[in-house]
Amino acid sequence: MEYRDYIKGDTQVSTIGLGAWQLGVDAGWTTLSEKEAIRLVHKALDLGVNFFDTAPVYGKGTSELRLGKAFVGKDRSKLVINSKFGRLADGRVDFDAKHITATVEGSLKRLGIDYLDSVIIHSPPFAFLDGRNQEHYAILDRLKEVGKIKAYGASIDSVNEIEMLLKTTNATIIHAFFNVFHQDALDAAERIVEKNATVVAKIPLDSGWLTGKYTKDSVFTGVRNRWSKAEIATRAQLVDRFRSLVGTDRNLAQTALAFCLGNRLIASVIPGCVSEQQLVSNIESASKPLSNEMIKQLHAFYKEEIKPLRLPW
Repeated sequence: MEYRDYIKGDTQVSTIGLGAWQLGVDAGWTTLSEKEAIRLVHKALDLGVNFFDTAPVYGKGTSELRLGKAFVGKDRSKLVINSKFGRLADGRVDFDAKHITATVEGSLKRLGIDYLDSVIIHSPPFAFLDGRNQEHYAILDRLKEVGKIKAYGASIDSVNEIEMLLKTTNATIIHAFFNVFHQDALDAAERIVEKNATVVAKIPLDSGWLTGKYTKDSVFTGVRNRWSKAEIATRAQLVDRFRSLVGTDRNLAQTALAFCLGNRLIASVIPGCVSEQQLVSNIESASKPLSNEMIKQLHAFYKEEIKPLRLPW
């Protein structure tokens, strides 16, 4: 496992992290029992994963509770834990700054820890990213001062969002939608480097498309029911094109994760997984880097063929 900077001068994060949405009860994934969830976290730790991304809303608090149980007896100083604000444990979406402190305290209690390495605002409307007009960031700065959090930022996607957040606040953590099909975050690279900010790649497998398991005939339920038939057909064609570029001798999912890690702005990727087999496969991608030439080809693929399509999430 490779480790990279997350918070400057602090514990580095594993380049493959564990997105913990699926650990919660009724999280919209294949349901894991508490025993299975804890066993999966322990397996991740055994394999060198030390970065865990969760949120109060994941399983209405049960993702954090299960992580907390899995962390009992573990060395806290070697773990890097991120949680979120804005989508609350009771399922409500409320970005009012008055909830920040209580949300952080709730996460700490469920996780059984006394500080978060980072807390990020969970996919907020653009207006909440302007630190000149919001009190959120003064509150977050105070939470840093008293040791409840070490850093903060936001889960955001567009260049404009990243630029606004980094320009007007002390945020240093960006969780960005980044994968072979969505590379816009790289356009904010100059600002990210200037602020010594860190990027985590969320949705690195494009909600499963970059595993190669879906086709134009796939039928989706739940949160994946958001695509129209035309969008499904378009993505299926792009997956075929991706496969033709990387060749048949490479696992598509591992290649997609390796692509993210081929960009040094990315500290970690946080794919979800519901089995030890998926976890091991994700981790193996860190030891199967892409050539510089392949990374260049996939950047060109995005700029020339994908970006003009404006693919929806």
